[in-house]
Parts: sequence; structure tokens; C-alpha cells
Amino acid sequence: MERLSAGQRSKIRRLSQPKELSPDEEGGELNIVPFLDIIVNILIFVLATVAVTFTATIETNPPASRGAGVRSAVQQEALNLTILIVNDGFSIKASGGNIAPGCENPGPGITIPKKGANYDYASLNTCAARLKKASPAFEDETQAFISANPGVAYETVIGVADAVRKTSDGKEILFDAVNFKVHK
Repeated sequence: MERLSAGQRSKIRRLSQPKELSPDEEGGELNIVPFLDIIVNILIFVLATVAVTFTATIETNPPASRGAGVRSAVQQEALNLTILIVNDGFSIKASGGNIAPGCENPGPGITIPKKGANYDYASLNTCAARLKKASPAFEDETQAFISANPGVAYETVIGVADAVRKTSDGKEILFDAVNFKVHK
């Protein structure tokens, strides 16, 4: 066997040594950490800037208007229930005028005062049922009007609409055609 020259031995040694790979060539794997950082940042930005809103609708019909000065017998016998939501409670008006406190007779004052800091929806429901049963002419009436002071919360308006729709036991429909009025 012939001996290898020094140059040949050097070349064999150089070629047999493991190569030092650059970070880009390690194991042939792709480093995706920077890519994931960018995707996460974009996702957080999108989630932070998207405004999510949920809307609910209440189906209402505007009241029909009749000619000025013309009142039919149907209009004269209508209850025309209007619930005013004020800071102190509920003031109820009907075709006969204001309803007095206690919901018994016509008269001035807050018909249903607040109980502590909360509005009394149960008493409002009872009063609406009592007013509807006050006359046989009111039995077919399904329209009620709701008006609120500017500072009244939306939840309160919805609570009033729910309170006058059905009786407390849910068996009878009271005023399911709820309309909204605006103070002048």
C-alpha cells in the first residue's frame, strides 16, 4: 500500500470533518418564529380595532293620524294608554286624563312611584290590566304609547314595553302594539 502524501492526507481530513452549517441551513428546517410573531401581532390589532355590536329590534308601528278636528266614535272610546317614564316612577295618562297614584281614579301625580331605586314593573302590569278591564270598549285595544325623560336608561324603556304586553301570568295579551312618543 502506498503512502499518501501530506496534501492528500490534508484533503481527506478536511473532507471528512463535519461541516459547520450556517443557521439558515441547520437540519433543513424552516424557522417560522418570526412569521408567527407577525401573524399574532396582526391578529391582536384586528381584534382590538373591530367594533362588535349586537342590535335588537322591537317591532313598532307609528300611530295613524286622522284629519284635524275629526274624531270618530271609535277614537272617543279608545283608552289611549300613555306611560310616561319619569325620574320618580311612572305617570300614566289615558283618554280620561291623568291616572292618580294607586291606579284607581283620575287625578294628578305619579301613578306608580319607584320602589326604592327601582321602577315597579309589577305594579305597572297590574295597573295596565286594570285600565284595560275598566270598560268593555277597551277590550279590543292593543295599542299603548311609551314616552321617557332623556336620562332614562334603555333597559327601563324595554322593561315598560315588556310589562304592558301581557298579564303577569302571561295568559292574556294587554297592549302588544307598543309605540314610542317623544316629549315636545
